[in-house]
Amino acid sequence: MYQQVLHKSSLAHRHILVTGGAGFIGSNITEYLLLHGAKVRVLDNLATGKRENISDFLDHSGFEFIEGDLRNPNDCIRACIGIDAVCHQAAIGSVPRSIKDPITTNDVNIGGFVNMLTAAKDAGIKRFVYASSSSVYGDEPNLPKKEDRIGNPLSPYAVTKFTNEVYASVFSRCFDLELIGLRYFNIFGPKQDPDGEYAAVMPLFIKDLINNEAPYINGDGEQSRDFTFIHNAVQANILALTIDNSLAYNQAYNIAFGERFSINQMYDAIRVYLQKDIQAIHRAPRAGDIRDSLADISKAQDLLGYKPQFSFENGLPITIEYFRKIFAQG
Repeated sequence: MYQQVLHKSSLAHRHILVTGGAGFIGSNITEYLLLHGAKVRVLDNLATGKRENISDFLDHSGFEFIEGDLRNPNDCIRACIGIDAVCHQAAIGSVPRSIKDPITTNDVNIGGFVNMLTAAKDAGIKRFVYASSSSVYGDEPNLPKKEDRIGNPLSPYAVTKFTNEVYASVFSRCFDLELIGLRYFNIFGPKQDPDGEYAAVMPLFIKDLINNEAPYINGDGEQSRDFTFIHNAVQANILALTIDNSLAYNQAYNIAFGERFSINQMYDAIRVYLQKDIQAIHRAPRAGDIRDSLADISKAQDLLGYKPQFSFENGLPITIEYFRKIFAQG
């Protein structure tokens, strides 16, 4: 899937740090970077990342794994030694988890972010690409979402991602760094975690239907999302790591496909593909969720050269087949 060249300049001999590289998005970025000649160091504490996500890379001569924690400044300092650019994906990434445990979410997503920014600055690293989130739009009602128009955050997680953008802006001005934030819109695809209390909804639906069980849908299911296949998120990160355009620096960008589907539509598409006649069970809406989400991606197209290649319809079969194989292996 990552054979196609997405980068603007050569990755050969570049040393990239991917924080959270054993997670869903981070491990996919790592795969692309290694495939195209970069040296990759992953920093991950394996709290939400999985060792199996990086197992295929462990024997690669260009790969290094550091098991460490963003909350420990020394781990961040050690991870930045000899690095050319940082791709910061590590975070506690769940709205419900942030509501249940705002202290840990704050410590990791804000304290850890500042630790990484400081370590990168002190190591002389200029390019720092980081994962933000569509959650920063909060209660701003207008669609599509545009980068310069945000509302009040609806969860502690959203607060942390907004704060990351504020810190990035300050560090870019105070220390002359090249910071690029990517506001992800509901990324899905291979290696997304289907297990645990805070698993993403799409792999949960797939898992339940394969097991002939009825999944739960929060609320009426008519809330809509701009579902974005993982390949598009990888493309955005690679472009952000390699772009040579000063106008693109110190900005935040919507990373999505630019289409929206309701949760009910997404569930029906999975059900039809798997040929399952199972109706979902609706339950109370989930606190902290945005009702509707759709991205204007023109800024990323114009300044990063972002061209998402996988629509929801293109990415869904790849995702279902990946999980079908995973679940069949037990």
